[in-house]
Amino acid sequence: MVAITLPDGSQKSFDDAVTVLQVAESIGPGLAKAALAGKVNDELVDLSYQIENDSDLAIVTGRDEDGLEVIRHSCAHLMANAVQNLFPEAQVTIGPVIENGFYYDFAYERPFTPEDLEAIEKEMQRLAKENVSVERSVLSRTDAVALFDKMGEKYKVEIIESIPGEEELSFYKQGEFIDLCRGPHVPATGAIKAFKLMSVAGAYWRGNSSNEMLQRIYGTAWNDKKDLKQYLHMLEEAERRDHRKLGKRLELFHFQEEAPGMVFWHPKGWEIYQIVRRYMQQLWKDNGYQEINTPQLVDYTLWEKSGHADKFSEEMFSVESDNRMYAIKPMNCPCHIQVFNQGLKSYRDLPLRLAEFGSCHRYEPSGAMHGLMRVRSFTQDDAHIFCAREDIQSEVAAFIELVNKVYNDFGFEEVLLKLSTRPEKRVGEDELWDEAEQALETALNNTRKPWDLQPGEGAFYGPKIEFTLKDCMGRHMQCGTIQVDFSMPGRLGAEFVTEDNCRATPVMLHRAIFGSFERFIGILIEHYEGAFPTWLSPVQAVVLNITDKQSDYCQKVVNSLQNKGFRVEFDLRNEKIGFKIREHTLQKVPYLLVVGDKEVEAGTLAVRDRTGTDLGVMTIDEFSVLLQQDVDRLGRAVESAAN
Repeated sequence: MVAITLPDGSQKSFDDAVTVLQVAESIGPGLAKAALAGKVNDELVDLSYQIENDSDLAIVTGRDEDGLEVIRHSCAHLMANAVQNLFPEAQVTIGPVIENGFYYDFAYERPFTPEDLEAIEKEMQRLAKENVSVERSVLSRTDAVALFDKMGEKYKVEIIESIPGEEELSFYKQGEFIDLCRGPHVPATGAIKAFKLMSVAGAYWRGNSSNEMLQRIYGTAWNDKKDLKQYLHMLEEAERRDHRKLGKRLELFHFQEEAPGMVFWHPKGWEIYQIVRRYMQQLWKDNGYQEINTPQLVDYTLWEKSGHADKFSEEMFSVESDNRMYAIKPMNCPCHIQVFNQGLKSYRDLPLRLAEFGSCHRYEPSGAMHGLMRVRSFTQDDAHIFCAREDIQSEVAAFIELVNKVYNDFGFEEVLLKLSTRPEKRVGEDELWDEAEQALETALNNTRKPWDLQPGEGAFYGPKIEFTLKDCMGRHMQCGTIQVDFSMPGRLGAEFVTEDNCRATPVMLHRAIFGSFERFIGILIEHYEGAFPTWLSPVQAVVLNITDKQSDYCQKVVNSLQNKGFRVEFDLRNEKIGFKIREHTLQKVPYLLVVGDKEVEAGTLAVRDRTGTDLGVMTIDEFSVLLQQDVDRLGRAVESAAN
């Protein structure tokens, strides 16, 4: 007798061993038809997997995250099958699932063309329509090598020979196509209903530039055509909102080869940067943080003591001078401990919150850099809280509240929370880990918001909470984090005097909200498509004259608004008013103030916004009130600001 416990707690009993599919069939034909795989005691398996002992079982469908991964994994095989049908001499190498899709690397004598991709996708559709069964088998290492050697698949032979151990290996076969794979896979190709090949790029075999260049075909796969259509639409939106294009069009920043991965900020972009900086600086003051500044260049021995040289040496820029080796700081934490260590601290001094707009440099491979999103030179809104162990929970709770306020102020209403717990390789006693994880979990539960657990994803020195934004296109952007560190303060000699006059090592909370200014501004550009809320706009209003006769009045308007603290410019060029309105609308200026003879005579302004809406005629003071109300709203929606 085999007892199967389902996710709702109900049980089903079977006289003998039973497959996942048979359990699904016993529940109902609809579930059996939708089933793609199963999770037996939290292990993802094929529908053909036989359950021989009492087990927990969840049936996985395409609506589940695991089911989507199975679809994409299987679609990679479908693509490889199609490639070899069309190009028999092509060799198949490695093809994993990636975010939103999959890729497969191929060795072939000539580059694949866009026409080739169309043909491959058409062949995939044919194979899916045939609903070919996908069958799992196992082979010994020796037999597996012999099989692929006979097929002329030298890359597969190399992969097999590099896998440690002696256990048998699993393979999946559909028609004449067979590939080495751990699985699981869909039961038949007909389960793959919605996919598209996206692009082809070069990739070195096993990521080593000394190896031969292969061709990597990227694709995306979804549960159904509706989901695929939504994703492709999102990609079109992302292309339209690309911060690199908007940055150039709106004259915010640029990059050039003389300083790879480092931003050249233009006046308007730097204005946005400074607005964001001033906002955070005031937030620090209001919440008990003390701002500091630490050196860019620090002796390499400090990074050895902190552990960064061992963990991140390949990402660090170093320089030698005066027979000493220095590192350009890749992060700020060791330097903050040096500030803490100046003068003996008491328990009365804790929690001590030190904050810095820390300029950091890290070596990012050229292929990994992506506009503002991934750079080599960046500034963090970095802060470290030195506290006693009993203060962890309250400090974390206060930080979570602060993070939510900041993201809401910038217009992000949905924030995802994740708790990353102890990794297998870590430092510190388990009792300390228990205490830290419990503190973080309690703080998260007190928010009364859902959060996800990421077992084993914490830093080697402590657990952490990650804060992920959801932008207007539904993309998830991990920005903020708070990490509990039991290790580094002790390594660098930090201590304080306790209430009973003993010495103790403080706990160090690493925390950031933006993560990096560059990336956060890149996210803002794409989220708003460059049409920033008024408080963030580098130019909040522009005054436009119809003829030269209004120039003096325009200057008066600009002076008056600038004296009130607004960022206002005028455009007195000898151009038609329609041309000027269109140009500043494309520059996404929030308000356009048109001045003609009637406005000069009445001391008013004809006000319109960047959407083209006519807001009517106002006096300078009336417009000032409107503009201030808009600025005070920050990035929050109108209804949110009223609450």
